[in-house]
Amino acid sequence: MEPTALAFLAAGIGAGIVAIGAGVGIGRLAASAMEGSARQPEASGDIRTSMIIAAALIEGVALFGLVICILLALK
Repeated sequence: MEPTALAFLAAGIGAGIVAIGAGVGIGRLAASAMEGSARQPEASGDIRTSMIIAAALIEGVALFGLVICILLALK
């Protein structure tokens, strides 16, 4: 295979892994936050704030991974 084809293949696989990882991470985060809010309704505001911050960090890492994959594909 040509190096360009391998770069495209690696970028596609990497982008898929990044998307799956971000989806699983945010899903687990939301599930834990919902469970915490159900157990302690009075703490739902703090839980929601922490969840939004953590989700933003997960999305930031996912965006970074996708940018790396795009750079790899354009190499």
